[in-house]
Amino acid sequence: MNDDRYKGYREPCLGLLQRFDVGVWYEVRVTTREGSFEGLLLPRSVTSDAHHIVLKLTTGYNVGLRCDTIVEMQQIGYREAHYKIPEQEFPVSRDKPRVKLLGTGGTIASRLDYRTGAVIPAFSPGELYGSVPELAEICNLETDKLFGVFSENMGPEQYLVLAETIGQTIEEGYAGIVVGHGTDTMHHTAAALSFMVQDPPVPIVMVGSQRSSDRPSSDAAQNLINATWAAATGDIAEVMVCMFGPTSDQYNLLHRGTRVRKMHSSYRSTFRTLGDIPLAMVDDGVITHLKDDYRPRRDDRRVKVQPAFEEKVSLLYYYPNMQADMVDALVERGYKGIVLAGTGLGHVNRTLYPALRRAHEAGVVVFMTLQTLWGFVQMHVYETGREILELGVVPLANMLPEVAYIKLGWALGMHPDDPARVVELMTTSIAGEMTEREPHDGYLVFQGGVPEIQDFLQQVWK
Repeated sequence: MNDDRYKGYREPCLGLLQRFDVGVWYEVRVTTREGSFEGLLLPRSVTSDAHHIVLKLTTGYNVGLRCDTIVEMQQIGYREAHYKIPEQEFPVSRDKPRVKLLGTGGTIASRLDYRTGAVIPAFSPGELYGSVPELAEICNLETDKLFGVFSENMGPEQYLVLAETIGQTIEEGYAGIVVGHGTDTMHHTAAALSFMVQDPPVPIVMVGSQRSSDRPSSDAAQNLINATWAAATGDIAEVMVCMFGPTSDQYNLLHRGTRVRKMHSSYRSTFRTLGDIPLAMVDDGVITHLKDDYRPRRDDRRVKVQPAFEEKVSLLYYYPNMQADMVDALVERGYKGIVLAGTGLGHVNRTLYPALRRAHEAGVVVFMTLQTLWGFVQMHVYETGREILELGVVPLANMLPEVAYIKLGWALGMHPDDPARVVELMTTSIAGEMTEREPHDGYLVFQGGVPEIQDFLQQVWK
């Protein structure tokens, strides 16, 4: 029998709970062969395995315990948890700027539904105010939920709707726009918006969270607060990503949408500007500029919205012994553009040469970026690079591979029958995706373990 007292639990854990006469929402003390734990027994997701019970510890974190390691379970209380975010009417003040929050999905201001294991976003102004009341001190916030998808499911269809909606929102007179987005592909969407919404008069700030709001270490509230400050009062009128700077709760960074990349699967400080430095820091309403070459906020409502994307575009990451049929297959299947992420200064093996020639002759535009991520394509240095240039492959300076992929899809969408115009667009910097040089502090990779870095970390690691 698996009634409401044992929500989601199946054998063998079901028999264990019945034997010790405990059920979900009971506060229990569990003794296992590895140690003792106290916490709230949570329901199991319907898609979870049958071999673990789940406790929410007093720290706020969850722990899974294998039922075949449990020696004893003792009931010490009962406290049914209701994971509904409190909702209050969002206060409106005439002297505060209007900000529109566009939702696409992700875990900004969310809760966890323990019946299904799904993260449920809080999105109405009332829910957001109940979860992050500091927002009311910044602006008059309005929301519009466009999508409710995981970021891996964001693509051209969503890019086009998002770009058009941002254009309309700017025309309606909002002081700034915040876009809530899952972190996994946020840098792809940031690049897409940078090309589809050009020269905006107000900030467009993308924000997400690495950890959902029900976790003590969640970054959701700080990210959302600082993103809203940047949108409401900041004077950088570009597409930006606002996420943790250091992994501690100190400040956020504003990254240019075409030079940012997610660099760690779980760190809260996962987003980094590559080949340059971030635009600014945001800390409790104070925006400190790190660069002065940004587009400033304007009072007009003019914006250049160009929503277009050709889906037959590919990003090909070169590896040793790659065969020509990898390129031929794309051409044969009707792909119109290819971005190569080459080695070193922009190299691939000679085995690919015939296929690259065939692609060029078929009218497929092929561009070279670097899998090193930092540095510039320099195809005149070695013989290999010069040979690849002669095959019609076009170098893209220090454009990041994912940004090049997004830009090529946009450029081909704008000019599907004009390869020369596509090449012209791709080799012209539109939104800071290519820079003249990499600053001396635009490439910083700390190598742990070596004496000088360990000395440095002892000074700054708290």
